[in-house]
Amino acid sequence: MVTLAQKLLKWYAKNGRDLPWRVKGGAHPNPYAVLVSEFMLQQTTVKTVIPYFERFMQRFPTIESLAAASLEEVYQYWQGLGYYTRAKSLHTTAQLIVKQGYFPKTRAEVLKLKGIGSYTASSILALAFNQPETVIDGNVMRIICRLNAFTSPLDEIQDLIREKAEALTDTTCPADYASAIMDLGAMVCTPKNPQCLLCPWQSDCLSRKRKDLESIPQRKKLPKKEKVGYVYLIQNKQGEILIRLRTEKGLLSGLYEFPWSEEKLFSQAKETNKQVLHVFTHFKLTLHLYTLASEHATMNGVFVPIEKLSDYPMSTLMKKVMKIAL
Repeated sequence: MVTLAQKLLKWYAKNGRDLPWRVKGGAHPNPYAVLVSEFMLQQTTVKTVIPYFERFMQRFPTIESLAAASLEEVYQYWQGLGYYTRAKSLHTTAQLIVKQGYFPKTRAEVLKLKGIGSYTASSILALAFNQPETVIDGNVMRIICRLNAFTSPLDEIQDLIREKAEALTDTTCPADYASAIMDLGAMVCTPKNPQCLLCPWQSDCLSRKRKDLESIPQRKKLPKKEKVGYVYLIQNKQGEILIRLRTEKGLLSGLYEFPWSEEKLFSQAKETNKQVLHVFTHFKLTLHLYTLASEHATMNGVFVPIEKLSDYPMSTLMKKVMKIAL
Protein backbone atom coordinates (compact mmCIF):
# COMPACT_ATOMS: atom_id res chain seq x y z
CA MET A 1 0.00 0.00 0.00
CA VAL A 2 1.33 3.42 -0.99
CA THR A 3 1.51 5.76 2.00
CA LEU A 4 0.57 9.44 1.99
CA ALA A 5 4.23 10.31 2.48
CA GLN A 6 5.23 8.29 -0.58
CA LYS A 7 2.53 9.98 -2.68
CA LEU A 8 3.77 13.39 -1.55
CA LEU A 9 7.43 12.59 -2.21
CA LYS A 10 6.60 11.37 -5.73
CA TRP A 11 4.71 14.61 -6.38
CA TYR A 12 7.59 16.67 -4.95
CA ALA A 13 10.22 14.97 -7.12
CA LYS A 14 8.36 16.21 -10.18
CA ASN A 15 6.78 19.45 -8.99
CA GLY A 16 8.79 20.78 -6.03
CA ARG A 17 10.19 24.30 -6.27
CA ASP A 18 13.82 24.91 -7.17
CA LEU A 19 15.08 27.34 -4.53
CA PRO A 20 18.63 28.67 -4.02
CA TRP A 21 18.83 27.24 -0.48
CA ARG A 22 17.43 23.82 -1.35
CA VAL A 23 18.61 20.53 -2.80
CA LYS A 24 16.52 17.48 -3.62
CA GLY A 25 17.44 13.97 -2.61
CA GLY A 26 18.64 14.51 0.93
CA ALA A 27 20.22 17.00 3.29
CA HIS A 28 21.69 20.26 2.04
CA PRO A 29 25.50 19.98 1.95
CA ASN A 30 25.86 23.45 3.50
CA PRO A 31 23.98 23.87 6.81
CA TYR A 32 24.91 27.57 6.78
CA ALA A 33 22.74 28.16 3.69
CA VAL A 34 19.82 26.51 5.47
CA LEU A 35 20.44 28.63 8.57
CA VAL A 36 20.41 31.91 6.63
CA SER A 37 17.31 30.97 4.64
CA GLU A 38 15.37 29.92 7.72
CA PHE A 39 16.05 33.23 9.45
CA MET A 40 15.04 35.17 6.34
CA LEU A 41 11.88 33.12 5.79
CA GLN A 42 10.50 33.88 9.25
CA GLN A 43 7.31 35.87 8.51
CA THR A 44 8.53 36.61 4.96
CA THR A 45 7.50 35.02 1.66
CA VAL A 46 9.80 32.89 -0.50
CA LYS A 47 9.42 35.26 -3.45
CA THR A 48 10.58 38.20 -1.35
CA VAL A 49 13.48 36.32 0.23
CA ILE A 50 15.15 34.91 -2.91
CA PRO A 51 16.98 38.09 -4.10
CA TYR A 52 17.96 39.02 -0.53
CA PHE A 53 19.31 35.52 0.11
CA GLU A 54 21.39 35.53 -3.05
CA ARG A 55 22.87 38.96 -2.33
CA PHE A 56 23.52 38.08 1.32
CA MET A 57 25.27 34.82 0.45
CA GLN A 58 27.41 36.56 -2.14
CA ARG A 59 28.66 39.00 0.49
CA PHE A 60 28.81 36.46 3.36
CA PRO A 61 29.53 33.13 1.60
CA THR A 62 30.59 31.33 4.79
CA ILE A 63 29.49 31.38 8.39
CA GLU A 64 32.99 32.64 9.26
CA SER A 65 32.59 35.67 6.98
CA LEU A 66 29.25 36.51 8.58
CA ALA A 67 30.61 36.12 12.10
CA ALA A 68 33.54 38.44 11.31
CA ALA A 69 31.36 41.19 9.81
CA SER A 70 30.05 44.16 11.75
CA LEU A 71 26.39 44.19 12.72
CA GLU A 72 25.93 47.45 10.83
CA GLU A 73 27.08 45.81 7.59
CA VAL A 74 24.75 42.86 8.21
CA TYR A 75 21.90 45.35 8.58
CA GLN A 76 22.91 46.93 5.26
CA TYR A 77 22.36 43.61 3.48
CA TRP A 78 19.12 43.01 5.40
CA GLN A 79 17.53 46.35 4.49
CA GLY A 80 14.00 45.87 3.17
CA LEU A 81 13.39 42.45 4.75
CA GLY A 82 12.09 43.92 8.00
CA TYR A 83 12.12 42.33 11.46
CA TYR A 84 15.74 43.36 11.98
CA THR A 85 16.00 41.42 15.23
CA ARG A 86 16.31 38.38 12.93
CA ALA A 87 19.46 39.83 11.39
CA LYS A 88 20.94 40.53 14.80
CA SER A 89 20.08 37.03 16.04
CA LEU A 90 21.54 35.43 12.89
CA HIS A 91 24.77 37.40 13.38
CA THR A 92 24.98 36.37 17.05
CA THR A 93 24.27 32.74 16.15
CA ALA A 94 26.99 32.73 13.48
CA GLN A 95 29.51 34.04 16.00
CA LEU A 96 28.50 31.38 18.53
CA ILE A 97 28.80 28.54 16.02
CA VAL A 98 32.21 29.74 14.84
CA LYS A 99 33.37 30.09 18.45
CA GLN A 100 32.32 26.56 19.37
CA GLY A 101 33.88 25.19 16.20
CA TYR A 102 31.02 23.05 14.89
CA PHE A 103 27.43 23.29 13.65
CA PRO A 104 25.02 21.83 16.25
CA LYS A 105 23.14 18.74 15.12
CA THR A 106 20.84 18.00 18.06
CA ARG A 107 17.56 19.68 18.90
CA ALA A 108 18.75 20.72 22.35
CA GLU A 109 21.86 22.38 20.90
CA VAL A 110 20.03 24.12 18.05
CA LEU A 111 17.42 25.55 20.43
CA LYS A 112 20.22 27.21 22.41
CA LEU A 113 21.07 29.38 19.41
CA LYS A 114 19.81 32.95 19.32
CA GLY A 115 16.49 33.56 17.56
CA ILE A 116 15.63 29.90 16.97
CA GLY A 117 12.38 28.40 18.20
CA SER A 118 10.76 25.02 17.77
CA TYR A 119 9.74 25.44 14.12
CA THR A 120 13.10 26.79 12.92
CA ALA A 121 14.98 24.11 14.88
CA SER A 122 12.90 21.38 13.20
CA SER A 123 13.51 22.91 9.76
CA ILE A 124 17.27 23.13 10.25
CA LEU A 125 17.57 19.57 11.54
CA ALA A 126 15.40 18.16 8.74
CA LEU A 127 16.79 20.18 5.83
CA ALA A 128 20.44 20.40 6.85
CA PHE A 129 20.91 17.00 8.50
CA ASN A 130 18.05 14.85 7.15
CA GLN A 131 16.76 14.16 10.66
CA PRO A 132 13.13 12.96 11.03
CA GLU A 133 11.79 16.23 12.43
CA THR A 134 8.18 17.30 11.90
CA VAL A 135 8.07 20.81 10.47
CA ILE A 136 4.83 22.65 11.24
CA ASP A 137 4.19 26.12 9.84
CA GLY A 138 0.99 27.79 8.67
CA ASN A 139 1.00 25.83 5.42
CA VAL A 140 1.32 22.50 7.22
CA MET A 141 -1.42 23.35 9.72
CA ARG A 142 -3.77 24.19 6.86
CA ILE A 143 -3.00 20.92 5.08
CA ILE A 144 -3.48 18.80 8.20
CA CYS A 145 -6.77 20.51 9.05
CA ARG A 146 -8.16 20.08 5.55
CA LEU A 147 -6.91 16.52 5.17
CA ASN A 148 -8.71 15.55 8.39
CA ALA A 149 -11.64 18.01 8.15
CA PHE A 150 -10.68 19.71 11.41
CA THR A 151 -13.06 22.65 11.74
CA SER A 152 -12.36 23.68 15.33
CA PRO A 153 -10.41 26.93 15.97
CA LEU A 154 -6.68 26.44 15.45
CA ASP A 155 -5.71 27.43 18.98
CA GLU A 156 -7.89 24.62 20.37
CA ILE A 157 -6.39 21.77 18.33
CA GLN A 158 -2.65 22.44 18.23
CA ASP A 159 -1.80 19.15 19.93
CA LEU A 160 -4.06 17.18 17.59
CA ILE A 161 -2.50 18.85 14.54
CA ARG A 162 1.01 17.99 15.76
CA GLU A 163 -0.02 14.38 16.43
CA LYS A 164 -1.37 13.98 12.88
CA ALA A 165 1.59 15.78 11.32
CA GLU A 166 4.12 13.62 13.17
CA ALA A 167 2.30 10.45 12.09
CA LEU A 168 2.59 11.54 8.44
CA THR A 169 6.27 12.58 8.54
CA ASP A 170 8.46 10.35 6.41
CA THR A 171 11.46 8.99 8.32
CA THR A 172 13.38 7.73 5.30
CA CYS A 173 13.57 11.06 3.41
CA PRO A 174 12.78 13.72 6.05
CA ALA A 175 14.58 16.56 4.25
CA ASP A 176 12.59 16.06 1.05
CA TYR A 177 9.39 15.43 2.99
CA ALA A 178 9.75 18.72 4.92
CA SER A 179 10.26 20.64 1.68
CA ALA A 180 7.45 18.72 -0.03
CA ILE A 181 4.74 19.44 2.51
CA MET A 182 5.67 23.12 2.62
CA ASP A 183 5.52 23.28 -1.18
CA LEU A 184 2.15 21.52 -1.16
CA GLY A 185 0.77 24.27 1.06
CA ALA A 186 2.39 27.07 -0.90
CA MET A 187 1.50 25.80 -4.39
CA VAL A 188 -1.57 23.55 -4.16
CA CYS A 189 -3.39 23.64 -0.81
CA THR A 190 -3.45 27.44 -0.78
CA PRO A 191 -5.68 29.54 1.50
CA LYS A 192 -7.84 30.67 -1.44
CA ASN A 193 -8.62 28.73 -4.61
CA PRO A 194 -6.80 25.51 -3.67
CA GLN A 195 -5.80 23.39 -6.67
CA CYS A 196 -7.37 20.14 -5.44
CA LEU A 197 -7.13 18.40 -8.81
CA LEU A 198 -3.34 18.75 -8.66
CA CYS A 199 -3.03 17.46 -5.11
CA PRO A 200 -1.35 14.07 -4.55
CA TRP A 201 -3.63 13.63 -1.52
CA GLN A 202 -6.90 14.51 -3.21
CA SER A 203 -8.40 11.03 -2.82
CA ASP A 204 -7.49 11.00 0.89
CA CYS A 205 -8.66 14.53 1.79
CA LEU A 206 -11.84 14.67 3.87
CA SER A 207 -12.45 18.33 3.00
CA ARG A 208 -12.02 18.23 -0.76
CA LYS A 209 -15.75 18.42 -1.55
CA ARG A 210 -16.76 20.62 1.35
CA LYS A 211 -18.27 23.99 0.47
CA ASP A 212 -16.45 25.57 3.38
CA LEU A 213 -13.04 24.28 2.26
CA GLU A 214 -11.49 27.75 2.08
CA SER A 215 -12.54 28.52 5.65
CA ILE A 216 -10.49 25.59 6.96
CA PRO A 217 -8.58 26.03 9.19
CA GLN A 218 -10.60 28.35 11.38
CA ARG A 219 -8.51 31.30 12.50
CA LYS A 220 -9.38 34.12 14.83
CA LYS A 221 -8.75 37.44 13.11
CA LEU A 222 -7.83 40.27 15.41
CA PRO A 223 -8.27 43.82 14.13
CA LYS A 224 -5.01 45.73 13.75
CA LYS A 225 -4.52 48.59 16.17
CA GLU A 226 -3.94 52.00 14.63
CA LYS A 227 -1.25 54.34 15.90
CA VAL A 228 -0.27 57.89 14.98
CA GLY A 229 3.17 59.47 15.23
CA TYR A 230 5.26 62.44 14.13
CA VAL A 231 8.51 62.27 12.16
CA TYR A 232 10.91 65.19 11.78
CA LEU A 233 13.14 66.13 8.87
CA ILE A 234 15.72 68.31 10.62
CA GLN A 235 18.07 70.13 8.26
CA ASN A 236 21.06 72.40 8.89
CA LYS A 237 22.38 75.26 6.74
CA GLN A 238 24.58 72.87 4.77
CA GLY A 239 21.49 70.92 3.73
CA GLU A 240 22.45 67.91 5.84
CA ILE A 241 19.74 65.81 7.46
CA LEU A 242 19.69 64.68 11.09
CA ILE A 243 19.47 60.95 11.72
CA ARG A 244 19.94 58.98 14.92
CA LEU A 245 20.81 55.41 15.83
CA ARG A 246 17.89 53.58 17.40
CA THR A 247 19.27 52.04 20.58
CA GLU A 248 16.19 50.83 22.45
CA LYS A 249 15.05 47.23 22.18
CA GLY A 250 12.49 46.21 19.59
CA LEU A 251 12.09 45.30 15.92
CA LEU A 252 14.06 48.30 14.63
CA SER A 253 16.84 48.25 17.20
CA GLY A 254 20.27 49.06 15.77
CA LEU A 255 19.00 50.89 12.67
CA TYR A 256 19.20 54.57 11.81
CA GLU A 257 16.09 56.71 11.62
CA PHE A 258 14.77 60.23 11.35
CA PRO A 259 13.65 61.41 14.81
CA TRP A 260 10.06 60.41 15.43
CA SER A 261 7.70 59.76 18.28
CA GLU A 262 4.05 59.12 19.06
CA GLU A 263 4.12 62.51 20.80
CA LYS A 264 5.01 65.85 19.20
CA LEU A 265 8.64 66.69 19.92
CA PHE A 266 9.27 70.18 18.52
CA SER A 267 6.69 72.96 18.84
CA GLN A 268 8.52 75.12 16.25
CA ALA A 269 8.49 72.43 13.55
CA LYS A 270 6.42 73.05 10.40
CA GLU A 271 3.78 70.61 9.27
CA THR A 272 4.08 69.48 5.63
CA ASN A 273 0.67 67.80 5.31
CA LYS A 274 2.51 64.70 4.10
CA GLN A 275 1.89 61.32 5.71
CA VAL A 276 3.56 57.94 5.71
CA LEU A 277 1.44 54.83 6.30
CA HIS A 278 3.16 51.59 7.32
CA VAL A 279 1.57 48.29 8.34
CA PHE A 280 3.37 46.21 10.95
CA THR A 281 2.26 42.72 11.97
CA HIS A 282 0.03 43.85 14.81
CA PHE A 283 -0.70 47.51 14.09
CA LYS A 284 -0.90 50.26 11.49
CA LEU A 285 1.21 53.38 11.92
CA THR A 286 0.58 56.77 10.32
CA LEU A 287 3.47 59.22 10.60
CA HIS A 288 2.87 62.94 9.99
CA LEU A 289 5.90 64.62 8.44
CA TYR A 290 7.28 67.86 9.91
CA THR A 291 10.33 69.93 8.93
CA LEU A 292 12.68 71.86 11.18
CA ALA A 293 15.76 74.01 10.59
CA SER A 294 18.45 73.56 13.21
CA GLU A 295 22.21 73.67 13.64
CA HIS A 296 22.18 71.48 16.73
CA ALA A 297 22.46 67.68 16.49
CA THR A 298 19.80 66.99 19.11
CA MET A 299 18.52 63.61 20.33
CA ASN A 300 21.96 61.95 19.99
CA GLY A 301 21.75 62.41 16.25
CA VAL A 302 24.26 63.26 13.53
CA PHE A 303 23.90 65.41 10.45
CA VAL A 304 24.47 63.49 7.21
CA PRO A 305 24.60 64.78 3.61
CA ILE A 306 21.50 63.75 1.70
CA GLU A 307 23.54 61.75 -0.82
CA LYS A 308 25.09 59.74 2.03
CA LEU A 309 21.84 58.68 3.70
CA SER A 310 21.74 55.41 1.77
CA ASP A 311 25.01 54.39 3.47
CA TYR A 312 23.15 54.00 6.76
CA PRO A 313 20.93 50.95 7.33
CA MET A 314 17.32 52.03 7.72
CA SER A 315 14.00 50.25 8.08
CA THR A 316 11.41 50.11 5.31
CA LEU A 317 9.39 52.64 7.30
CA MET A 318 12.24 55.17 7.28
CA LYS A 319 12.89 54.54 3.58
CA LYS A 320 9.26 55.45 2.95
CA VAL A 321 9.78 58.65 4.95
CA MET A 322 12.93 59.43 2.93
CA LYS A 323 11.15 58.90 -0.37
CA ILE A 324 8.22 61.15 0.52
CA ALA A 325 10.35 63.80 2.23
CA LEU A 326 13.27 64.04 -0.17
